[in-house]
Amino acid sequence: MADNAPLTEDDDDGPFGRPLFDDPSARALSRVGVIDVGSNSVRLVVFDGAARSPAYFYNEKIMCGLGKSLAETGRLNPQGRARALSALRRFALLAEGMQVQPLTVVATAATREAKDGPEFQAEVLRETGLRLHVVDGDEEARLSAQGVLLGWPEAQGIVCDIGGNSMELARIGEGRVGKRVSTPLGPFRLQQISDPKARRTHVAKLLKAARASLKSSGERIYLVGGSWRVIARLDMERRNYPLTVLHEYRMTPQGLGDTLDWLAAADLAALRGRTGTSQERMELVPLACEVLREILAVFKPTEIDVSAYGIREGTLYEHMPEKLRARDPLIEAARMAEKGQARIPGFGRKLYDFLLPLFSGATVDRLRLVKAACLLHDTTWRAHPDFRAEACFDNVTRANLGGLDHAGRVFLGLALLHRYKNSRSGSRLEPMFRLLAEDQVQAAEVLGKAMRFGAMFSIGDPARAGRLSWQPKKRLLGLELTPAGEALFGEVARARFQSLAVSLKAETRVTSLTPAR
Repeated sequence: MADNAPLTEDDDDGPFGRPLFDDPSARALSRVGVIDVGSNSVRLVVFDGAARSPAYFYNEKIMCGLGKSLAETGRLNPQGRARALSALRRFALLAEGMQVQPLTVVATAATREAKDGPEFQAEVLRETGLRLHVVDGDEEARLSAQGVLLGWPEAQGIVCDIGGNSMELARIGEGRVGKRVSTPLGPFRLQQISDPKARRTHVAKLLKAARASLKSSGERIYLVGGSWRVIARLDMERRNYPLTVLHEYRMTPQGLGDTLDWLAAADLAALRGRTGTSQERMELVPLACEVLREILAVFKPTEIDVSAYGIREGTLYEHMPEKLRARDPLIEAARMAEKGQARIPGFGRKLYDFLLPLFSGATVDRLRLVKAACLLHDTTWRAHPDFRAEACFDNVTRANLGGLDHAGRVFLGLALLHRYKNSRSGSRLEPMFRLLAEDQVQAAEVLGKAMRFGAMFSIGDPARAGRLSWQPKKRLLGLELTPAGEALFGEVARARFQSLAVSLKAETRVTSLTPAR
């Protein structure tokens, strides 16, 4: 089958689809390496496995400052160049040792704009064997936007990727990257304009031109880049936000404006210590704040979302066959976790089918979370029983999962907590529960207790034990048992069934299924 061929009915495997990590074209992506030679940092990332959400096998970053003096001298920073070359020597050896194939080396604004950029490319090739692929601003914007689409297939709005010497913007929607614009709005560039008023005028002028080119106003903005992530982390600090996962962290224009005001008067050195931010990153924050303030004023976004995925993930996306791009990143990652970590790989789909009558009126988004929970329900069984429930919650809320907002993370985590534990009261995790509305908390409890009960029928397929029914108007939870199911419906199973009924505020009815003649 060609990479871009549509899935046929025969390719489908029930509600989940056929596992693409078993497909030869996906197995070819078992270990993909990307080296990103940026203006501020040089990073090696090795992605492992073909799950639609990236799995980070290896991730190392060196803050080289390659483009630190570029605006002033027109050349790469000598110290940064030496540090970058040293890092690339190391990364080349690491990639060889890990048998990374393919390995893509992407260089951005500093290398493409410096007079000695070609000389640096030749030196890197000679010393390390690595061939730098120097991308122009348009290509850099496209790759960064693809990284956002890797994590957010349904993303629609403007991607804004800030680096040390440039800032790229791109329109995304319907799974595609549209118009792109590259601007010289990186903090290293802006350091050359000492007068704050002149700098603000300069930034506003460039952003207005970019907005006109992108035909944008009042859309969602997706922030990509280290400086933006630091600001988002500081926004969490100001708000006392309970979940410090940056990917899909969402801010309102008003809230972000309040944070920018707060940072203007804050002791950044103290904040650096509290958030674990490097000194090199924190030095760029004030100028990045100025740019972000003007973005709010010029683009007037409805919402500001943070993407932890950018050019490196966009390069991985480039390697993916079209049929893998089209898959749900959450479900693919959950399936791969089940395959490698569950006691009975494949049982999650059967558990989902068994529990589906309880969710007959659920939305597509809710069913997606139910699927993911069923796939993940047994992936932390190796944890100590005393800590298994909280380990489930921690694993999901802090995992590298795409296509999952913060409320979704907490919902999944809470459902999995209840998979192993009836009560959540007194948990150290309680501050995170406030990211959910009360009805969402209740729904997560129902799902968790349903999985806790369904796991009692892990005999290959719960359908061999019986079937569930749910009549919400009558508040009646039914269970029809086969002869095998009656034998399995022991004391613990009865207690778990009753606990599920209590969470549904329901009465129960247990009957026997008459064997077919």
